[in-house]
Amino acid sequence: MDTDVLIVGAGPTGLTLANELLVAGGSTVLVDRLPRRSELSRAGGMQSRTLEALDQRGLLQPLLATGEYPVTNGHFAGIPLPFDPTRHRLPWRSVPQVTIEGFLEQHLAAQGIHVRRDHELVGLDQDGDGVTATFANGTTVRTRYLVAADGAHSTVRKLLRVDFPGRPGTMTAVAADVRLSTDEKVNTHTKGADGCWAHVFPLGTDPQGRPLRRLALGGRGRSLSRDAPVTEDEIRDGLRAVFGSRVELLELRYARRITNAARQVAHYRHGQVFLAGDAAHIHLPLGAQGMNTGMQDALNLGWKLGAAVHGWAPENLLDTYHTERHPAGAAVLRNVQAQSLLMDWAGTRDPDVTAARELFAAMAQLPDVQRHLADMMSGMAIRYAMPGTEAHPLVGRPSPDRDLGSARVHELLRSGRGVLIDPADRFAKVADLWSDRVDRIGAGADTEPMLIRPDGYVCWAGSPNDLEPALGRWFGEPR
Repeated sequence: MDTDVLIVGAGPTGLTLANELLVAGGSTVLVDRLPRRSELSRAGGMQSRTLEALDQRGLLQPLLATGEYPVTNGHFAGIPLPFDPTRHRLPWRSVPQVTIEGFLEQHLAAQGIHVRRDHELVGLDQDGDGVTATFANGTTVRTRYLVAADGAHSTVRKLLRVDFPGRPGTMTAVAADVRLSTDEKVNTHTKGADGCWAHVFPLGTDPQGRPLRRLALGGRGRSLSRDAPVTEDEIRDGLRAVFGSRVELLELRYARRITNAARQVAHYRHGQVFLAGDAAHIHLPLGAQGMNTGMQDALNLGWKLGAAVHGWAPENLLDTYHTERHPAGAAVLRNVQAQSLLMDWAGTRDPDVTAARELFAAMAQLPDVQRHLADMMSGMAIRYAMPGTEAHPLVGRPSPDRDLGSARVHELLRSGRGVLIDPADRFAKVADLWSDRVDRIGAGADTEPMLIRPDGYVCWAGSPNDLEPALGRWFGEPR
């Protein structure tokens, strides 16, 4: 074998997975077909759960130190969702995808993992022992596992002949990084009289310190071919249709057309090959959910591949990647489709849609509704099924970042191992059997005992009788 894991695609999903495997201690080869890293921003923000995951690896503060990334409220269909610090410790941040990619690539390079560029995958053959990947430049890589993180038009998916069921795109809109002549209120969905709409939100600053904005622009009569170039005149005309003379385009830095296609593969695992990120699911880009969902795919899969590489993965652990992440991806597709309807993305000006949006906007002022939507959009609403211990409210959810005196919970997860929080040393004898995979941390007698997986999700809390089965389920046979 040339490597334990070959990752095809060096976007946010592939880079995140490479870092997870670095933490887990597995060897990794990371390839990308492009000759150099893209400078396009694409997604423009990081959800609370993704920020938590970076904090758990000690990467959040170094990332935020690289520039000015404004705190921003989330939104659902353009309806603002106020940040609630009692539920989410970390507010959303306007960190562009290009910044995340550059940061992660530099971090990996400092650890000796370099992206192999100009590697266009042309062949894939798997057998019972592993996968052989062939590239257009004549090189081959033999690997135990291969992960497709190569985007919506995934070559891996095509070589596997995996169907990509769902709905094709029926409309297009423009997504652009711009400088505007105004501080127009952000996170609002503004509609013009002719059915045109615009959505503007902050995107940090350029090297001169000038504020940048992400602009989404579309509506009736503005759906052009996906391949049609986006011009400055098109954007100026759209801004006038929505804002009149209040907003002018000062600089167009990058633009592309996006569609409302919605697709998801039926299975995320195919033998020794796994699909992640846009290779597994695509949808209209709203709230940067595509990038964040892909990074969460990688966080779920990384430690499990590490366990398999080191030989302690319990039976079916790798299969739980599909059973946990497929429903999460499907939920994102559903909420995006609901948002596109409420936003009247097609610009139909249908009075029924207008009435539904007005009613929904009024409901979204209710605290319970706001909390539900904010949890969903922030990635914090995900609850993985944990057989045998699901009755406890903490189980299956991201672990709370409690201060245990010696360290915060997130700091304890930086080792990439499991963590057992053990008040008053009640579980020392049991934990010792898994001490090569799980760190036992003493805590005050009033602290909730819990077992946390390396990806930060609680897999046991509550009944002491359930602890040993939970350790076996997620961390394999005792030594």
